[in-house]
Amino acid sequence: IFKFLGAISVDLGKDRIRPYLPTILTPLYRELNSNYAEQDPTLKNLSQEIIELLKKLVGLEAFSLAFSSVQKQASQKRAMRKKQRALQTVANPDIAARKKLKRHKNKAETRKRKIEFLRPAYKAKRPRSHALKDLAMVE
Repeated sequence: IFKFLGAISVDLGKDRIRPYLPTILTPLYRELNSNYAEQDPTLKNLSQEIIELLKKLVGLEAFSLAFSSVQKQASQKRAMRKKQRALQTVANPDIAARKKLKRHKNKAETRKRKIEFLRPAYKAKRPRSHALKDLAMVE
């Protein structure tokens, strides 16, 4: 898709690409700023190359305006999601409590798995599985 975006922007040319610049920059910006563990470095390099191509194509000033608008929009979305999560915990405390219990349970399991990996002789106590009881969120 990134190659397609680059090809389209070169094909459209300097004047016709300007209205679509924020739309094109949005996925490129998302890829550059993502911090996933399984991120593909070739994808990041490709997005950087396409951004450089767009910068040369439309000029630094127009590119900067579009890129800053994309950055602003992304930060606003991030802040809105954070605010929504905070409101969710206040509005639905029972759901928040379930999520917290699940998160703590997963954290304990991860800790046990890590200990077993580091010290193979040590076996952490595992809770007995009670099939239906484990499926329930709150016991």
